[in-house]
Amino acid sequence: MAAPAPPPPPPGPAAAQVFRQAPLPYAADALEPVIDRATMEIHYGRHHKAYFDALNGAAATNPELARSSIEQVLANVSRYPALVRNNAGGVWNHTFFWASMAPVGQGGSPSPALAARIATDFGSLAQFQQEFNRAGAGRFGSGWVWLVMKDGKLAVTSTPNQDNPLMDVAETRGTPLLGNDVWEHAYYLKYNNRRADYLTAWWQVVNWNEVNRRFAAAAR
Repeated sequence: MAAPAPPPPPPGPAAAQVFRQAPLPYAADALEPVIDRATMEIHYGRHHKAYFDALNGAAATNPELARSSIEQVLANVSRYPALVRNNAGGVWNHTFFWASMAPVGQGGSPSPALAARIATDFGSLAQFQQEFNRAGAGRFGSGWVWLVMKDGKLAVTSTPNQDNPLMDVAETRGTPLLGNDVWEHAYYLKYNNRRADYLTAWWQVVNWNEVNRRFAAAAR
């Protein structure tokens, strides 16, 4: 009688967990009525997860990618193929986006230091919001609109697809303080093609407490 086959080795760690998706910082319906539950569930559970899955798939065959932080990947994204650029951007942008929002009435307001910087660089908070909304509405197709700190000053910029201002390929590089997603999947279920309405309503859920923290860190 032949000897029994040896048992298979235990499974190793899943290579697809190099980059891990954190839970949402609030319930899926916490941003209503500005952003509805269905949009949040699809946006986080399908779109954001898909970026993690694709990036982890790439990391499974790229040792350099697998041992890099997401910020290191973005800073050197020109060295990677388009798949990494698109999905690393999608991973970072959405993680940043979730933290940029809070339920209506819980986001606070600009700190005195940030309010003063906004007044200096844009004229007023209202003028800044108008410029930000124009940049978001004017982004052709899919992309993002950002408030960044660059050379000690604030600036509004926009990027296509899943690019962001941390990437070495960005037209305007800087430290992101606030960002809004203007891909249609971010707003279409509730606002249809009315991107301008979404941009205007979105200010109700901006997490100024987090923006203040980012500004203080960038201004050091």
